[in-house]
Amino acid sequence: MLLHFYKMNGAGNDFVVIDNRNLTINLNAHQIEALCDRHRGIGADGILVVEPAEKGADYKFRYYNADGGEAEMCGNGARCFGRFTAHLGEEVQDIVSFETIAGTLTAEMIGEDVRIAMSDPFDLDLNADCNIESLKSPVHVLNTGVPHAVTFVDDLENLDVVKNGAAIRYHQRFAPNGTNANFAQVLSPSHIAIRTYERGVEGETLACGTGMCAAAIIHHLLTDATSPIKVDVAGGDTLEIGFQKKSDNTFTNVTLSGPADFVFEGDIQL
Repeated sequence: MLLHFYKMNGAGNDFVVIDNRNLTINLNAHQIEALCDRHRGIGADGILVVEPAEKGADYKFRYYNADGGEAEMCGNGARCFGRFTAHLGEEVQDIVSFETIAGTLTAEMIGEDVRIAMSDPFDLDLNADCNIESLKSPVHVLNTGVPHAVTFVDDLENLDVVKNGAAIRYHQRFAPNGTNANFAQVLSPSHIAIRTYERGVEGETLACGTGMCAAAIIHHLLTDATSPIKVDVAGGDTLEIGFQKKSDNTFTNVTLSGPADFVFEGDIQL
């Protein structure tokens, strides 16, 4: 099969994008893994698939990690998905809605950036029961569409993200499905830096949108930092997380704003 694809990236988190609105493409896990292979395939952190909506949104969002497994959501992927689908009609749309496993999201085009209105986070657990020998700081937990663990450290640059990330990702606290592991450092009251070990990629990625949201909200809970919070990612970009805290200490109106860029398009033989 000759597959037409597009390549996009959001703050260095890169994706293969496939237009499957006619539902004629059925990729298996092996094919997805092969497409994401950086030596023998196109190379990507994951695959975004556009399908027709089922519940009244503009489109349906499907996301597959580089290991071939489907995930509920991906924040950087959602921005790329929004930018891509905004160009599918006769006129470019300013706002696009799409269904995900984590709920219906909207993407708003703001100049060169895309702002995603995220689903409300849940399963907050500060100071979770997850002791990692090589980390002195506590691990905090929040689900922002997918599960995340967040640890604040003093020396983010020299941290072994793969070693410590894998230890958290496979910790019994998160069995059997595991979690994404984020490491953050406070730069100023409303500005943090982050590095992420992503479940499904099984390594560090240059950015993770849902991880940024989790880290920003937990930073607020620990320090009372005000929204919006700027987040520097390993890819070199600075993104912005907005949110509102409700009286019951839960959060709503969570937004993720940052770049979503087209890279190239082409065809590949499967």
